[in-house]
Amino acid sequence: MSTIQGVFLAFRNVAVLAMGAAAVICASVSQAAEAEHTLVIQDHRFQPAELMVASGMKIKLSVENRDPTPEEFESHDLNREKVIAGKSTATIYIGPLVPGRYRFYGEFNEKTAQGVIVAR
Repeated sequence: MSTIQGVFLAFRNVAVLAMGAAAVICASVSQAAEAEHTLVIQDHRFQPAELMVASGMKIKLSVENRDPTPEEFESHDLNREKVIAGKSTATIYIGPLVPGRYRFYGEFNEKTAQGVIVAR
C-alpha cells in the first residue's frame, strides 16, 4: 500500500466516525426539543387554566381527566380536538408554537372548562 492510499484510508475512517458522531448529536438535539406538560380536568375545569410553554418547541401535552364524565379538549387556535374519557389520560402533540396565546376549552362543559396556552 502506498503512502497516499494509507492517508486516504485514514481520512475516510475519520470522516465516517465524524458523520456517526454528528448523527448521534442531531438525534439528541431533536429529542431534547420536545417539552412535556400536563393539564388536569377536575370539576369540569382545566388546571392550570393558563399553561406557560417555550415557543419553538414541540409539546407533548398530557391531559388527565379526573372527572367521571368525558370531556373534549378543543382548540381552534391549535387545530386540535380530542375526547378524553372519564378517569383517563390522553396525549396531544402541539407545536412548535410561535410566541402568543392559544385558547382551548372543553366542548362538553364550555362555560367552566376554559384555558389558554401561552408560548414565550
